[in-house]
Amino acid sequence: MSDLIQLTILVENTAQGRDLLGEHGWSVHIRGSGGSFLFDTGQSRLLRHNADILGIDLASVQAVALSHGHFDHTGGLPALWEVAPRASLYLHPAAPKSHFARNPDGSTRTVGMAAPVLAALREQVALVNYAEGPVEFRPGFFLTGAIPRATDFEDVGGPFVLDEAGTQPDPITDDQALYFDTRDGVVVVLGCGHAGVINTLRHVRRLTHGRPLHAVLGGMHLLAASPERLARTFTVLRELGVTRLGPAHCTGIRPTAQLWTEFASQCFPCGVGTTLVFQR
Repeated sequence: MSDLIQLTILVENTAQGRDLLGEHGWSVHIRGSGGSFLFDTGQSRLLRHNADILGIDLASVQAVALSHGHFDHTGGLPALWEVAPRASLYLHPAAPKSHFARNPDGSTRTVGMAAPVLAALREQVALVNYAEGPVEFRPGFFLTGAIPRATDFEDVGGPFVLDEAGTQPDPITDDQALYFDTRDGVVVVLGCGHAGVINTLRHVRRLTHGRPLHAVLGGMHLLAASPERLARTFTVLRELGVTRLGPAHCTGIRPTAQLWTEFASQCFPCGVGTTLVFQR
């Protein structure tokens, strides 16, 4: 019997379903024949509320993979470890470092991991696995590792900096995506796509030796993208032949609307409660 892989959105900016709640964040529960794991954890304990409503047993989660170290993807980790204390964690070594964003008035705000998350990493150090490059963290499920920045039209998507003074640009080297193969092609789950969605997809194509891209979902951080960047992104998405698109989280309202217009037959919603099933 073929292996079915089920993805359920636990945390996203929007929610679709009775008693489900949204927040600025992203978390996906993934279940296959080998067990279940999370990709990102949102920014709070909300993933536990939504999991309860959706009938998902977080205590059975065996692993957590983090797309990068920003608060809206990592904040639910302590709450997850409360119910799944043996779940292993996979992340880039730069993820726990300080990350800031510059405000319009020149001041900065921290956007990195919250103090309770950093404390949890220290307490659960035996469960923490750091990797800069691609890694198969569960059988058949992979993290891209650091993504080469090759395009001339993509950037990290905003005024991100490494220091509180706002003088050192943050390349967000910890940004990575999750991918797995199916009978219809590769499925790619983005966190925020700070490396650029096109850079990410081209990297996945190299890692999978040119396998077709079936579905791409998650944050694409296009909310501040220029018209030129959007146009070139859409052109390459067509060239890559992506079959299904699920723009979510930080993609931005205007770019999401444009994606739904340009790729009307391929797009699907990704609010909390969305469930997707793929077959190996």
